[in-house]
Amino acid sequence: MDPVRLTIAPELAGTSGSAIHWLWRQVFLALGRPWQEVPLTAPCDLAYVIAPEQAPAAHTVILATPERWAAPGSARLVEVAIADAPFVIRYADDANLPMSVERREDGCVVPRDVLFDLYWLLTGQAERHWPQDGHGFYDLTGTTWAATRLLELAPAAEIVGWLQDQLEHLGPASPRWPGGKRAALAITHDVDYPEVVRWLEPARIVARQRGNGLGPAWRVLTGQTDHWRFPQWMEFEASFGARSAFYFVARQGSLVEYARGTPDPFYDVTAPRFQDLFRTLRAGGWEVGMHASYRAYESEERFAAEKAKLEAAAGAPVLGNRHHYWHMNPADVEETLQMHGAIGLLYDTSLTHDRYLGWRRGTSNPFFPYAQRSGREIGVLQLPVAWMDAQLMQRTDLTQPQREALACELIDRTATHGGLFVANVHDYVFDDELYPGWLATLRAGLEHVVARGDFWIATPAAIAQHWIERYRILREASAGLTLGLPDALRR
Repeated sequence: MDPVRLTIAPELAGTSGSAIHWLWRQVFLALGRPWQEVPLTAPCDLAYVIAPEQAPAAHTVILATPERWAAPGSARLVEVAIADAPFVIRYADDANLPMSVERREDGCVVPRDVLFDLYWLLTGQAERHWPQDGHGFYDLTGTTWAATRLLELAPAAEIVGWLQDQLEHLGPASPRWPGGKRAALAITHDVDYPEVVRWLEPARIVARQRGNGLGPAWRVLTGQTDHWRFPQWMEFEASFGARSAFYFVARQGSLVEYARGTPDPFYDVTAPRFQDLFRTLRAGGWEVGMHASYRAYESEERFAAEKAKLEAAAGAPVLGNRHHYWHMNPADVEETLQMHGAIGLLYDTSLTHDRYLGWRRGTSNPFFPYAQRSGREIGVLQLPVAWMDAQLMQRTDLTQPQREALACELIDRTATHGGLFVANVHDYVFDDELYPGWLATLRAGLEHVVARGDFWIATPAAIAQHWIERYRILREASAGLTLGLPDALRR
């Protein structure tokens, strides 16, 4: 496969060079195409320049806006136009910018800096303006993001899809997923509450279900039912040909700590019951992953100790992680993301919103995040989450059929982008008597995926290993775009 010939104006290689190189690497990784940097005047497929005349022999020219790169956080979203790709997002000061591609006989000129738009989305520039609650959850009330359901539209993936179309003249790219599949799906479970507190849980059930919860509450109180549903989860998933990941918290919390603001689960991963479970899961092809404790990000040493404890209990390396309560450093998420590499993780899947359906950073594609302060690519793959159970089930304005339809719509959008759909369904919601409708939404989604027939269903670890190997192969076939690469990836 011939590489994509790319030229970048030298004026852009100053303070923004590392970010621009990182971004193009993520684009080509998603597209499945190797790259080659060439001089400005050489024939090329893509040019990222300040003026069209800088690259007279380019097929597709994207005009950069250096002032945007100088202050990326100042851009404020005001409008969304997914149908107008690549011009899918508009900022408050865009009024005088042309919003149409200039077609030429031998290509086109894009008058808007859509590469900056990708950077703005993938690095979460808008997040610095959103209010956070005590857990660090963002409140998007009154924002364009909420009003347009932008998170569900994956605007970054739309831009990448447009770029893919501009490179069709180069012939087929490397297939994105194994077996010729169009998209991928991973089921994940945060193991928060596998062992009920029998004197406490009945009150929670009645609070959720009111009068309808009296019977289930009694059965929990008397020990007739509980949350330990791992065998049932395995049977359910196997019926769809699926294997999932269960994320376990290695740090054992308590009710007292919970009341004081550290809501870690109460179970002990070193107990014989859990060690037996780990063996059963692994033997069947399920993944045992890490659910980092609520305050794990505060200490790299503590974080690493949790991973080591879980690995000892599971009898195998832990490759992936998700933070409990999605709780990373609320003031500097990238600091936490960099810790993942320091403790030896292969992937993380924590960059999402607690309350809002869809992709927090605007993409359904796996990607390697960027550390803005150091100007370096973070070498731990991020698997973006599309849907967590509570995001739909706690919406009282929706009927159950509407919840299931929304999940299926998100699956279809993932397929449109050729992306990854990561579902997060908690361990304790399997029993329909205790959590009516929660499992049904996942079942509807899986039935839809199986009916489509074009999704690769795999564990997150398998998906991460595939994407990382894909990146290695593409890098080895490429030349240039080396600024900001982690030291381990430099050749």
